[in-house]
Amino acid sequence: MTELHDLPAHDLIAAYRQRKLSPVEVTQSVLAHIERWEPHIKATYLLRPEAALAQARASEARWLRGEPKGALDGVPSTIKENIATEGDPTPLGTAAVELVPAAADAPPAARMREAGAVIVAKTTMPDYGMLSSGLSTFHPLSRNPWDVSKGPGGSSAGGGAAAAAGYGPLHIGTDIGGSLRLPASWCGIFSLKPSLGRIPIDPPYTGRAAGPMTRTVADAALMMQVLSQPDARDSMSLPYQDIAWSQFNRGAERLRGLRIGLLLDAGCGLPVEPEVKAAVERAAQLMEAAGATIVPMAPFMTQSMLDGMDHFWRMRSHIDLQALPAARRDKVLPYIRTWADSAAGMSGTEVFTASHQFHLTRVAAVKACSAFDYVISPVAPNVAFQAELPSPTNDPLRPLEHIGFTVPFNMSEQPAASVNCGYTRAGLPIGLQIAGARFDDLGVLQVAHAFELIREPQRAWPQPPAA
Repeated sequence: MTELHDLPAHDLIAAYRQRKLSPVEVTQSVLAHIERWEPHIKATYLLRPEAALAQARASEARWLRGEPKGALDGVPSTIKENIATEGDPTPLGTAAVELVPAAADAPPAARMREAGAVIVAKTTMPDYGMLSSGLSTFHPLSRNPWDVSKGPGGSSAGGGAAAAAGYGPLHIGTDIGGSLRLPASWCGIFSLKPSLGRIPIDPPYTGRAAGPMTRTVADAALMMQVLSQPDARDSMSLPYQDIAWSQFNRGAERLRGLRIGLLLDAGCGLPVEPEVKAAVERAAQLMEAAGATIVPMAPFMTQSMLDGMDHFWRMRSHIDLQALPAARRDKVLPYIRTWADSAAGMSGTEVFTASHQFHLTRVAAVKACSAFDYVISPVAPNVAFQAELPSPTNDPLRPLEHIGFTVPFNMSEQPAASVNCGYTRAGLPIGLQIAGARFDDLGVLQVAHAFELIREPQRAWPQPPAA
């Protein structure tokens, strides 16, 4: 029998409607499960059981009246800590930030509350979200449930760990270079980085997106129904579209006739590990057997593009850190300080040249993908690495060598998902990235769900170590 904390959101809503389950008993199960797991993976921030139970009791009363508040009423959920929630500080993963209560919910948090979701906790992130790990000067070190010696990825570190560990079915993260898809890949879950502006977010920034982190495509589609509602605070948001998110399930037949590009070389960064390459090639074979045409792709990214984005972000962070009082600046993770301070001597020409790589990346990605309906690739060239390391290279001057497959789709504004496609011999998950044309978010969900139907059996979700 499936434990209550492991039930998907669709099943919970159906059970609430039929009065077979109560949001209170489900939330109690989730909280008890978190209590068993949290000493080992440290995924949460502002875990407040009594507040969660109060939300669950209010939801239970609404269901008993036959008046659910919205599509997620009573479903346990978490929100990444950099997404503001009214009255709570947003430390951005670093001890350097002053803890000031947020004046209002940011758009994703507001949509979740309006839909009746039970916000169980917020989730951890590294300093300023600038690492693909759970290493933070503010939060305890977050770890990967599949192997607690490994990290969950980042910067949506706690969200990835929470989803894999079963902290309820719904989690929200953010992504500017892979921060949804990397933890999704390394924690064996599903995530969608939507088209830029599909989910309103505040503050907006070039390439920055919020998105669902779930165990299934079905639950991500349910979240998209809620998160994609309009919000005027995002100056980069798309005009609202009434997308039929419930039509995510088109079956494995959705793959038939598709022309899918297979990208196995990012053109920059770390080489793809053999087990990662083999898992992605196997995924391509399964799609081909289901009726898709698989066409090998040449890399379209270059090391210059990746380095340029890295250098521009260094300068942005250098300026931000220099604006801090010295005592607060000293609290920033040394790896981040070293990385940012390396930009101190850059000339104006060098900064402009670096910034231009964002546009070149965008143009190259759109051109390369235009010949295909969808593009598949590894999410990352590597699998989960040691939890204590800030990045796979552990080198602040080579910090982004693992995002060559993910970052181009932030800059091109294309939707891109991570779906589990296998495991290493050591049992670590491997993610398949599925990217679509700009605005084709529903299509990406449909292709990802089709792959869920044909992929090889998934392993049981990890369980907390014995007390």
